[in-house]
Amino acid sequence: MKRLLLTTIAAVLLVGCASIDPGADAQSNLELAKESLLVDTPKVVVSNVRKVFDDGHHNAFTDLTLFKGVFYLSFRSCLDGHGVSPNASVIILASKDTSEWKQVHTFSIPKRDTRDPHFLVFKDRLFVYTGTWYSGSEPAKRNIDLELNLHLGYASWSEDGAKWSEPILLNGTFGHYVWRAAAFGKKAFLCGRCKIGFEVGPKGEPNEIQSLMLESDDGLIWRKRAVFQETAGDETAFLFDQQGGILGIGRRRGTAQLLQSNPPYTKWIRRNLDRHIGGPLIAKWGGRTVVGGRHSTDRGPKTSMCWLVGSELREFAELPSSGDNSYPGFVAITPTKAVMSWYSSHEGKSSIYMADLEIRTNETADLLRKHGGKTGEELKAEQK
Repeated sequence: MKRLLLTTIAAVLLVGCASIDPGADAQSNLELAKESLLVDTPKVVVSNVRKVFDDGHHNAFTDLTLFKGVFYLSFRSCLDGHGVSPNASVIILASKDTSEWKQVHTFSIPKRDTRDPHFLVFKDRLFVYTGTWYSGSEPAKRNIDLELNLHLGYASWSEDGAKWSEPILLNGTFGHYVWRAAAFGKKAFLCGRCKIGFEVGPKGEPNEIQSLMLESDDGLIWRKRAVFQETAGDETAFLFDQQGGILGIGRRRGTAQLLQSNPPYTKWIRRNLDRHIGGPLIAKWGGRTVVGGRHSTDRGPKTSMCWLVGSELREFAELPSSGDNSYPGFVAITPTKAVMSWYSSHEGKSSIYMADLEIRTNETADLLRKHGGKTGEELKAEQK
């Protein structure tokens, strides 16, 4: 029996290491292989799917967090639609129960498109970050006319969730498209993508873009810490472990990548995943790792949530969605209960949605179905 177990572990290690860069850290690979053997992938019941914001504008790019006992939901809203426009604004809603929401803050930047707002709880403050394209006084006619070198990051922050600062330009982000933030210890980190060498060349977002990990002591002044994608950089979400090790999910023009590094973040392991992921999310839930984002299927783009086991994705829910959709937010409330947000245009105009998630055994899932709850697999089957 022991020989059989060792043979099985060895086989998993060999398969898991086959696609790893030659310079990969052996101990990191071993830990991923162990996770593949030990982590289960329970079914998740999706319930209480609800639309929480729809004002007729294009509402998109959500994030969700919990700060001092209150839930906060952020997204971009623009009367001109999905495209880059100076009429875009960031909206922040607050709720004590995720059912009743009230607007607590909104802001825009003159002649800039406020886009992709993301939260960070850091040093007893709640920050919301946004990357902003320079658009001038009118909406951009074509994305290819935009200049990434003119990108700027902005933030607004609050100590109580009620009173918010005016938007503040983030020092060190000029020419960087900032995206999701994370914190470890006394440092904050941002994904910031930029043209290689700030090349004055093709506009829009050409392939010659690198992704940087930016670092800050106060959440407002930023500096380069590491380059984690040397080309074709894009939206990336980070998750830190207790020792400062990083797991990241990076959007790519082809399949998304699983990124891994340890301090001082000079060496990165990159593994291709089995799908493209738009608006990636990575989070912990009850000791397991959750990955979410837009999944391109033969039925069109869908907002999907998966367990990450080793370097494999195992989908546990596909949310009601189609057309322009994704960019989920997620908060684990308990080891078995969570809430998530996303946007979708499956009911017409792009609107903001939420759902409750619960890990259930097969027996309790059967009982829950009788009261209106559905597993992620059942929701997915309904949309076929």
